[in-house]
Amino acid sequence: MSPGTLYVVATPIGNLADLSARARDVLGAADHILAEDTRRARVLLSHIGVATRPVSLHAHNEAGRVALARRWLRAGEDVAMVSDAGTPLLSDPGERLVGAVIEMGGDVVPIPGPSAILAALAVSGLPCVPFTFVGFPPRKAGRRARALERIIDATETTVLFESPSRLVGLLDELAARMGESGTEEAGSRMSTAPRAVRRVAVCREMTKVHEEVFRGSAAECAAHYRENPPRGEVTVVVEGRPRRGGEATAAELEALAAEALAAGLAPTAAAREVAVRSGVARGVAYEAVQRARAGRRAGEEGPE
Repeated sequence: MSPGTLYVVATPIGNLADLSARARDVLGAADHILAEDTRRARVLLSHIGVATRPVSLHAHNEAGRVALARRWLRAGEDVAMVSDAGTPLLSDPGERLVGAVIEMGGDVVPIPGPSAILAALAVSGLPCVPFTFVGFPPRKAGRRARALERIIDATETTVLFESPSRLVGLLDELAARMGESGTEEAGSRMSTAPRAVRRVAVCREMTKVHEEVFRGSAAECAAHYRENPPRGEVTVVVEGRPRRGGEATAAELEALAAEALAAGLAPTAAAREVAVRSGVARGVAYEAVQRARAGRRAGEEGPE
């Protein structure tokens, strides 16, 4: 007996009409259906006339479901996997199952279709290639700060998810870190040169009745959603930092760093300001700040 096949099936992110004919056929023919949320899956399956009862597969039971799915597949039965919405595995469970099926030599077949990531990227008005998807930003302060720094340093477009209740906070953090807020940390005590404002697109309720795409700077988007509290699913697209053909020399970076330190900024804030003004990555800017600090200390100590 030949083993069964695991189908990774993309499902609508809002509009049920977006389900492909191939996805309908696979869901209708599958012996078993694994679903992140069985209640949502039953709504979809009922809509297309599939009577197969879905079995849950989520972050808390995936290990056990892997063993069950492997038994089904070894018995020659086909398994379809769906997430809450969109393409499975993208900020959804399923990676462990796919890896286990590949390890056992089974077939894993994608049934492509809707994706909030690609839909938001396509309508954002920002460069689509290259881009990075980072999922939901961490909640813990330290990990969150490091994740946001990576977004700020990225030269490619970044796509991420965020909950409606935390959207304004995220946009405020991005605005401050990109130097839009006018706060002291962003360099208000320095005489700043003109800087490019990075664009952001907030895509909400994609393909649904209340679909909305709001474009602007991070600060503008934050102001909009502070006045109009968001609901539903949210995808945020952030423009990468500018690539400059003639980026600042080491000496120029060190001069910017010295100016930032002289303005009273702490080293991390000074590095942020240098990165924003010069377009270099935060790590490069921080090295310039360290060199400038060493130079200041040597100057203060004077010759022996």
